[in-house]
Amino acid sequence: MSKLFDPIRLGPYTLRNRLVMAPMTRSRAESDGTPGTLAADYYAQRASVGLIVTEGTQPSDDGQGYLTTPGIYTDAHVAGWRRTTDAVHDEGGRIFIQLMHAGRMSHPDNTPHHRQSVAPSAIAPGTQMFTAKGMQDIPVPRALTAGEVRRTVGDFRYAARRAVEAGADGVEIHGANAYLIQQFFAPSANVRTDEYGSSIENRARFAIEVAAAIAEEIGADRTAIRLSPGTTMWGIDEGAEGPDLYRYLVAELDKLGLAYLHIMHQGNEGLLADMRERWKGTLILNRPGRPRDRTGADVATGLADLEAYGQMVLANPDFVVRLKTHAPMNEANRNSFFGGTAQGYTDYPSLSEVETA
Repeated sequence: MSKLFDPIRLGPYTLRNRLVMAPMTRSRAESDGTPGTLAADYYAQRASVGLIVTEGTQPSDDGQGYLTTPGIYTDAHVAGWRRTTDAVHDEGGRIFIQLMHAGRMSHPDNTPHHRQSVAPSAIAPGTQMFTAKGMQDIPVPRALTAGEVRRTVGDFRYAARRAVEAGADGVEIHGANAYLIQQFFAPSANVRTDEYGSSIENRARFAIEVAAAIAEEIGADRTAIRLSPGTTMWGIDEGAEGPDLYRYLVAELDKLGLAYLHIMHQGNEGLLADMRERWKGTLILNRPGRPRDRTGADVATGLADLEAYGQMVLANPDFVVRLKTHAPMNEANRNSFFGGTAQGYTDYPSLSEVETA
């Protein structure tokens, strides 16, 4: 495990260790998408990890999926995120803002313009979403035209520029978890016959165009992407060609010289090894549910350069110290994951607070 605590170079930065706070939706933004008043405290408390990746942050009105998620495309958003990035930097940390377009995983009641959601094709995900009126079926989205797909690439580019203006050290593109980019990968969500559908190369095109545009805008060494090969949630089925799509996609993304590739691993070890072989740069690996006694295993073997953790960092602002000292971890309170106040957000005790209580 000790190698986890060694510094590592990431793009233009030297990170203090190889631990990453994984992106986690917390739904505590203001109604206009400005990060909430406690966001700066929340992230700064956890700045001892080598890198923080923020919650998914929409690049446009169309990109919002859930209630009270943050955006990064208005002046108010930039000012709100600046408070957070300054707070993290004051603690010696580094922070990438994750750009997340929800695509069809949205409801008109949750967006500023209350319009039909957009997606590769007019296919509903077959699930429900929480809204201010309670759980509602997610309606059928509107299929983007080819011109609108290209304009959405521009939305990502613009949001990345605003993220850097807000003080972010870089951005991570959310290409995972059944949101817009992964919707393009999956035949169950993408039945297009134009340059963004049908073949592996076409279904991967949108992700590559987004990454290339952002890299051109803010620098490849401040641009990253997260993928979750094999995800089957919310109607996503990548089909038999799924593994080959990721082999192709990762090889093409590698040519861009991005800061890192972040993989949320779904269990296909052969595919993971193939992606590692094709990716020459920095790799972050997130294994959901990884037992504590396996912490550091992927860094130790060289399979990954950094390891990402979600709920354990959420519940333990001093996660790094607890790992180093083999101290017990706070348990995450699932009831306070989304929305609410400081409870279950900024009030998890550190070891020093427990010892003096």
